[in-house]
Parts: sequence; C-alpha cells; structure tokens
Amino acid sequence: MSNEKCPLVLKDPEATVYPKRRARLDAARYSAIIILKFVALQIFLVTLWWCLYRTDNTLDSDITVLTQDPSSFKQRAQTLLKNNPLIDGHNDLMLITRKLYEDRIYTSNFSSKFENGGLEYHTDIPRLKKGLSSGAFWVAWVTCPAWDADFSDATYDPIVRATLEQLDLFHRLGAAYPAYFTPTLSSASALCAFEEGRFIAPLSIEGLHQIGNSIATLRTYYALGVRYATLTWNCHNIYADAALATDAAGRTIAARPHWGGLSAAGKELVEEMNRLGMLVDLAHVSAAVMRDVLAGTADGWGGSIAPPFFSHSSAYALCPHPRNVPDDVLALVRRRRAVVLVNFNEDFISCTEPVDAETGLPRTYAPNVTLAQVVRHVRYIGELIGYDYVGIGSDFDGIKGPPKGLEDVSKFPDLVAALLADGVGEEDVVKIVGGNLLRVWGEVDRVAAELQKVRVPLENGVSDFNGSDPTSKGVELRGDN
Repeated sequence: MSNEKCPLVLKDPEATVYPKRRARLDAARYSAIIILKFVALQIFLVTLWWCLYRTDNTLDSDITVLTQDPSSFKQRAQTLLKNNPLIDGHNDLMLITRKLYEDRIYTSNFSSKFENGGLEYHTDIPRLKKGLSSGAFWVAWVTCPAWDADFSDATYDPIVRATLEQLDLFHRLGAAYPAYFTPTLSSASALCAFEEGRFIAPLSIEGLHQIGNSIATLRTYYALGVRYATLTWNCHNIYADAALATDAAGRTIAARPHWGGLSAAGKELVEEMNRLGMLVDLAHVSAAVMRDVLAGTADGWGGSIAPPFFSHSSAYALCPHPRNVPDDVLALVRRRRAVVLVNFNEDFISCTEPVDAETGLPRTYAPNVTLAQVVRHVRYIGELIGYDYVGIGSDFDGIKGPPKGLEDVSKFPDLVAALLADGVGEEDVVKIVGGNLLRVWGEVDRVAAELQKVRVPLENGVSDFNGSDPTSKGVELRGDN
C-alpha cells in the first residue's frame, strides 16, 4: 500500500506495527464513515422538512415565507383578528354620511345600504364584519375656512356649528346602531368593549379650527366623546402650523410656515389636552410642529407630557410628502413611545420626486398604490424604530383611491396575512393592529389622572359679552346672578 493511497492509515503507528489490526481499523473507519453520512442525511432531511412545512408563529426564515401555503397566512390572520382587537385610527364615515346623505340616517336610502351593504365608498356593517374590525376612531371632520390666515372667532363660528352637528350625528348613529357607535371613553373601556363583542367607538376631530379658538369648546367636545384632536387639518390655526394649505385656485399645496411650529397658545392647549385626557394627534401638522410636540422647544417648553401619535400618516423616506413622518421624527416617536398609524391614501404611500413646481408636492406613482406598498410602510417604520411604534390609520371614506388589495374595511384580514407572509411575527402584528394604539391611549389616560390631581382646567376668558361692557347693552347684573 503506497503512502499516496493511504496516507492517514500509514500515519497511524498501530497500523504500521500491527498489519492485521490495520485491516480491522480500515473496516471500522469505513463503517463509521457510512454511519456518519447516514446521520448527516437524516439531519438534512429533517431540517428541510422543518423549513418547508413548519407553521408555528416564528416567521424569521425567507424559506418559510416563500414556501408556506398562502392559505395558512389567511387562516392565521383570521384567528389573530378574532382574538385581538383591530382598531383603525381614522375612519371618515361621518364625512360620507354628511356629504351624500346630509346627515339623514333614518331614510331607507342610507339605512338599507349601511345595514345590508353597498354604501358608497369604504364602510358599512357587512364589510366591517367581514373585515373583523374591532373598532375605529370615528372622525368629525369639517373643512377649513376659505382664507386660512383669518383666525377671527367669526370665521370659525359656522365650523363649530358643523362640528356639533357631526357629533350629534354620531350620537344618533349610536341610538340606531349601538353595537357600532356607543362612545368608547377610555382605553380600559375599549378592552371591555372588545371582550363583550361591541365595537370600540371613540370620536375625534380633525383640526383645531373646529374649536373656534375656544378651550371651552374643546372640553365640550371631550364631554361628547371626542378622544383625540388633530392639531391642524390643511390650514394653519392660532395653535399650530399645518403641513398643507389650499391656494386661491382650490388646489392643495405645501404650506408656508406661519408660526414656525407650535405657537405659545398651542403649547398651552397641548398641556390642557394632556390634563383632559385627549390624545394629541400630529397628522397634518408641519414637521416643525411634530418636533416641538415630541421633543420640546428652545424656550424650555418640554413638549407633550403624554405620548402623542399620528392618526393617519406614513413614512417620508418611502414617499417624500409633507404629510408623512421624516426619519428624525420617527426617532423621536421611539424616544417618546408614541405611535405612527400608517395611512392608506394613494398620495401618501406612493409618490416620487421631483415635486410639482406649482404645488410643491411630489407626484403620485399609481403603480405602487397597493397593499404591498402599505406593508412596506409598516415594515419600514417597524424595522427602523421597532414594531412597538407603528399601527393602522386607514383614512377610509376620506380617500379617493384606496390601494389595490385594500379597497375597503373588509380587506383588513388581507393586510394582516400580508404582514405575516412578509415575515412580521404574530406578536408584532397584534401590536400593529391595535395594541400599540391602546398602549398610547392608556398612557394618555394615566397622565391625565395624575395631572387632574394637581392642575385646574385652562381658562381662556371671554372675548365678547354683547360688547365690551355688558351694562352698556341693557344687561342688568343682579347681586344674585
């Protein structure tokens, strides 16, 4: 036997000295090699089976995502949504009811469609049931005044009236459909509603132009069930700068700063919202306002005490629109344990630069207005700052073109299935669909309970009482008044 053919055997001193034993060693080594190869093959086959067919909750392997039966993701989505609340942070059903039905809900034209299906746009009872939706913040929205630089009380009077009419609409809906519109007034009652099979139904307003420069009006809205207020809509107000405005031609444009962020009155108002227990919504505000509320201002104001949130915004890095949240602000969201609820609006999920010269806004890129693009926004925020800080704020009934695959509220299970298929773990999906919003809401409630022990309500006085001097208008003030 040459050294070249059997170098390992000849290096064995026992094999060299005892030729017969060498033969036995050769046979033993050959048998061991065969056994090791067989064991290795078994390990490979078991591993391959595990990767291809496992259906547990851990989806951290690309092989799993690519090879698992898509129907299993849909089944898991159904199970997840039946056992955990999905709360949409922004639904504009009341806008559609006002626009198309003039707030008349007792006519068969509205009631039949809402109860049996076929209501215009994106929301009705059959689709809510199919979508396994557990709740939504129902929005009382009123458009901005025609000239948004006029902050006078008179400008806002009809807006306050219209807001009250919207809140009245909600309470009438509650009487007609208590399972869907009974006001949910706290994070704790939201969980109770879910456990009892009732829809989680808090109210919100979309812009402080709706309070008419009056803190008292804000508190009145709170008493009527409003649990978050967006600091602006598409117009500046005396409290904050908006991201967008409307020009003389009626076009939506990128807004020029008015205050340069949050005004002095805005800081006081945020503090009163903290004391009251009303969530501070940063959707629609300028990036400067986002930073002021989350991080404080140069004059020493510390920002919102309770974590704020974005009720319907998306990631600026994926769609560079002023309505979206830049990366540096996302870092503040994480630091403040806030949450960004991803919007489904085509303009905010799929857009490209350069911006339009006349509006200052990026152009919508229609091919990417899809469910997959919404998943990208959720994943982007989740991977950048953590899945504790992202959620869902569809803007259904307030958007023209919903994403392909997310056409209405019945499609929420498809979104959940897509997140699972894209590798997001079930625990994180539970947070995304409602857990994170409930956490922030719970913290807002906790902060309010503490502040109410040491602070009194903010008073902004009375600007007019039948003129500057009540006695000059024949008003008799008696000692017992």
